[in-house]
Amino acid sequence: MTTPTPEPSLQVQGIASGYGDIQVLRQVSVEVWPGRISVLLGSNGAGKTTALRAAAGLNRVTAGSVRLLGHDVTTVPAPERVRMGLGFVMEGKRLFHQRSVEENLLLGGYSKLRSRRALRHRAESMYDRFPMLGERRRSRAGELSGGQQQMLAIAQALMAQPRVLLLDEPSAGLAPVVVTQVMAIVEELKTEGLGVLLVEQAAEEAVRIADHVTVLDVGRVVIDRPAREIDDVSVIRSAYLGGRRDRPASPPTPASPLTPPVEQ
Repeated sequence: MTTPTPEPSLQVQGIASGYGDIQVLRQVSVEVWPGRISVLLGSNGAGKTTALRAAAGLNRVTAGSVRLLGHDVTTVPAPERVRMGLGFVMEGKRLFHQRSVEENLLLGGYSKLRSRRALRHRAESMYDRFPMLGERRRSRAGELSGGQQQMLAIAQALMAQPRVLLLDEPSAGLAPVVVTQVMAIVEELKTEGLGVLLVEQAAEEAVRIADHVTVLDVGRVVIDRPAREIDDVSVIRSAYLGGRRDRPASPPTPASPLTPPVEQ
């Protein structure tokens, strides 16, 4: 009997994407494997958030393809990708701030777990992972600290039992000690077989937990190699901080809440 050839949980292959007439990504490829962390680095405007949004189905892919768990999902709507096993934690801790911690969790799992009993059982597992959330389950999400809100955002995405998790700048705006805690949580996820695609500005912290590193500059891949082959993070940093100056303008400010945020 032939052994099936392993394949990535998520494979973004040669994609182009952007906002309206503004093309942000050009021939970008990145892979996420089960139980591994792929880190996507780059300066502001390099295309990191656009790459995540394209993988999640929130930005149209105009060239190339996106495969999720062996299926071509290039044109599959975002909600269906969630049901197939994709989770996305957007930058800025996109929570329902006027709702309680528990309500946020239940809403996060509704796409996969429709029964109230199953949802509550899953929420309890999140309280086991994040004890602080259990202690604040009746508190409004907006009353939590920045670090607590980030943990809630991650827990909310995990409620749908994803097999691939996209994380956009989970350390943004957090104190260094909290950044370390969040990175420890991300690193723990891969031990459970979850594939993670992490976008980060904290290069040192990100590379430390990474299995593979991809660096974007002006919408193109400039570094793509296993993390173990990277001896000096300054090489990565210089690839985009000391790179080209002829960057395209950032996408326009959204005119409606359905338009994507300014690229990070």
